[in-house]
Amino acid sequence: MFICNDFCGLDFLRGLRGVVFDCDGVMFDTLGLNRTFYNLMLEKLGLPEMTREQELYAHAHTVKESLSYLIPDERQAEVPAVYKSIDYTELIPSMQMEEGLIELLSVLRASGVRLGIFTNRLNTMHHILEHFDLTQYFDPVMTAEIVEPKPHPEGLYRIMEQWGAKPAEIAYIGDTSIDARVARRAKVPFWAFKNEGIQADMYLWEFWNLRKMVLQAAREGGVLGTPAKNPNFWL
Repeated sequence: MFICNDFCGLDFLRGLRGVVFDCDGVMFDTLGLNRTFYNLMLEKLGLPEMTREQELYAHAHTVKESLSYLIPDERQAEVPAVYKSIDYTELIPSMQMEEGLIELLSVLRASGVRLGIFTNRLNTMHHILEHFDLTQYFDPVMTAEIVEPKPHPEGLYRIMEQWGAKPAEIAYIGDTSIDARVARRAKVPFWAFKNEGIQADMYLWEFWNLRKMVLQAAREGGVLGTPAKNPNFWL
């Protein structure tokens, strides 16, 4: 375990062929957006706003799981109609993209590193990518509409299969214990974003530092996409 900074060296990038991003809490600060959406659902049902504990649960789980958790069983029959009455795409412009994200994506792609997404979002993910002009960067994009939701590792397995990559050749960036668990199950290196309270191979506090390290690795050559000096570096 270490922190991505000027002193960590470049070996963590050795052999890297792809990076997979979570969406909420990594690419975007969506805690406030999710709070608005779920509280609107609760308001329409005449229920109280979420507690902090409920907010954190909803941040890490699928919409289906979150609504099942937030809304009493006896009111579940009303959920589909209320859900359909809310146009989530109208909330997307209020999302805050993480600083340095596009700059990091551009450098990774230019360095030959493939980019993917594995998120528990459903059909909103492609709307988000289109709105922020990010579609060009990611292939594939695995959502809970396509694969089993996290913590099941199917999304990472599918991405590795498409890329023809081994677990040690990619990294998964997430911000929750569920993200850490899915990476561990897939035996993929896990980079924790802005959360030192979860077990990770590396801790990342901003994208600018990682961008700097990737640029340095690209300049030096023989790092990105080449076998690691220690094949058990992440194990």
